[in-house]
Amino acid sequence: MAETTTDQRLVKGARSRASIARHAADVASVEGLNGVSIGRLAADLGISKSGIATLFGSKESLQLAAVETAREVFVAQVIEPTLGVPRGLPRLRALIDRWFAHITEPVFPGGCFRTATLVEFDSRPGPVHDAIVADRENWLGFLTKEIRKAQDQGDLVARDADALAFELDALLSAVNTARQLGDETKVHTARRIVDGLLT
Repeated sequence: MAETTTDQRLVKGARSRASIARHAADVASVEGLNGVSIGRLAADLGISKSGIATLFGSKESLQLAAVETAREVFVAQVIEPTLGVPRGLPRLRALIDRWFAHITEPVFPGGCFRTATLVEFDSRPGPVHDAIVADRENWLGFLTKEIRKAQDQGDLVARDADALAFELDALLSAVNTARQLGDETKVHTARRIVDGLLT
């Protein structure tokens, strides 16, 4: 009986942690990771500061949980739906289409989490900076591999795959910023540029 009670508490704690981390990611997408604090989230969610502190321990741990949650959302929304598409240009195009959708139909109130938080922590050393950098490097590495596969199959002109991944990432980040500023026209502009890059 004690084991069952412990298991239920662990499950409840994991659910609470996931819910709080998701709200932290929502807040960070609008206000940056510095806007994420135990007090702020406790007020937003109507729970005690001590309850959040028990689950996360510190503001930094809460920020790290927000980064991890945002990464999981991106993987689920952008990467996983494309894994059944044949590799090469079809998968690369599907990946970019999902990426556009992630920006034009954002799951976070502030749009793309990565774009919102990269600039905030690009020159601040520490675990949060390292987590954001690792997430970006993992994403660019994955994108580069998909580009190389398309090139190996003859679907794309052989050129520097790392440079193309960097261009696509910069372009989509710029689209997210434009949308957050209310300029929808840049979505169509970016799609034309992508078509040119992938032709």
